[in-house]
Amino acid sequence: MQITVRTALEIAHHEALVRQAYRDSVGVWTWSIGVTNSSGHSVERYIDNPQPLIRCLEVWLWVLDRYARRVRSAFDGFELTEPQFAAALSFDYNTGGITRATWVQLWKADDISGARRAFLNWRRPPEIIPRREKERDLFFDGIWSNRGTITEITRLTANYSPIFSSAIQIDIRNELDALLGRPALVESGKPISADANA
Repeated sequence: MQITVRTALEIAHHEALVRQAYRDSVGVWTWSIGVTNSSGHSVERYIDNPQPLIRCLEVWLWVLDRYARRVRSAFDGFELTEPQFAAALSFDYNTGGITRATWVQLWKADDISGARRAFLNWRRPPEIIPRREKERDLFFDGIWSNRGTITEITRLTANYSPIFSSAIQIDIRNELDALLGRPALVESGKPISADANA
């Protein structure tokens, strides 16, 4: 139950990358791929301060690993396939609810049909339903939804809201492969660590 390139791509596919800090739909300062201060990494330092792609991904993977530990704990004693782990991790990264989710308990009790139905109990706001359906289909049927690229929002308004018309698709497979293949990268001759300045 490790974070693979395919797992990371699946989760990033449901989110979007912004290289500088922005205000999300409820005004929370956010950066990279859904990283907020609640992660333990201060994101206000990136206001008007866009970061290189590799730094955005490095910190995001560091945050994602914290969620991965919680998912492993929620399924302690059970082995998940790569698609199941990716779906559960995506679910928790979005909801923070893996330890409270009824579908997890039902699945562990071998009530697969009940777990499949309960997965969609987490459906608010309504815009999240397509993501929840894709996570469900990945967990129960092994159907991946990413196509190898993610959305990057390249511009913000004066009030730091994303300008969605500035979205582009980028391929981050090489960067993820490098980051997940070794504990630290060397950029411009200097080692950088995911928890540096956390």
